Amino acid sequence: MKIVLATIGALIAFAANSLLCRMALAQGYIDPWHFTAIRLLSAAACLGLIMLIQRYLPILLTVINRPKAAIPNRVNINVINVDETGGWFSSLCLLIYALGFSVAYVALETGTGALILFCAVQFTMMGWGIYKKELLNPVQWFAFIIAVAGFVYFLLPSATTPSPLSALYMAVSGVAWGIYSIRGKACALPMQATGFNFIRSLVALPLLLLGAVSAHNIISIEGILLACASGALASALGYSLWYMTMPLLTNTQAAVVQLCVPIIAAVMGMIFLAEPLTLRFIITSAVIVGAILLFVVAQNTSKVPVSQ
Repeated sequence: MKIVLATIGALIAFAANSLLCRMALAQGYIDPWHFTAIRLLSAAACLGLIMLIQRYLPILLTVINRPKAAIPNRVNINVINVDETGGWFSSLCLLIYALGFSVAYVALETGTGALILFCAVQFTMMGWGIYKKELLNPVQWFAFIIAVAGFVYFLLPSATTPSPLSALYMAVSGVAWGIYSIRGKACALPMQATGFNFIRSLVALPLLLLGAVSAHNIISIEGILLACASGALASALGYSLWYMTMPLLTNTQAAVVQLCVPIIAAVMGMIFLAEPLTLRFIITSAVIVGAILLFVVAQNTSKVPVSQ
């Protein structure tokens, strides 16, 4: 049950990120450079605050609740596991994904961007899973093909011919996200690793702000608030949940379940943006979700152990 709830929570956060990005960038409230900078900064601040509370709150409570004479002269505050602080390569992948997604988003139609992004994610994570001998049985291959076909059919009406450069940005973003997800399989403390990854990504903050200034972009309060929500809520907490699920899923399962994200984002659009509910959406979403569930529950006939 834990893995199910964490996975659903992560997918909802991904969909919320997509919705917040669409509201901020498509409406012209903010440019991609400022959006990415504020998103990374707010995520790092949120997770940094949580880690500080986790570290010092038990000590404070101990000091408050113990008699003065019982308080030791030295209190051990080294509760942060120094071996679980993310990594520079993960932070780089996170930065490439966030910036590439935002820059490409303003130049691509929603359907086109989602198709390119998720195809790149599938290619990266499914390819790595197969390379690591996560062998799929015929039922899983059938479910995967149906899920991808339904996904393409769902997004195709809103897709248009993209510009090569924007398509490249989105494809690179998808590959970076796939790699970032894969690296989460070795994560023992998800929130801590995610927090340090976001904190490391802030070294690129001056470059992001320089890019925004050089483009003479103007931001609004709505754009700032949407970027903060994307960072502090959808990204910080959502990515922590995702890193919690990655060690419990195979790479192929983690790849396929993400095909749910555009469906969840569409439902959110109906709820928050009054977008219409269509018969096409009902049918295709049922097919995609059904195929994903079949893929996840189908047992591999091969018992080859998965190495990370």
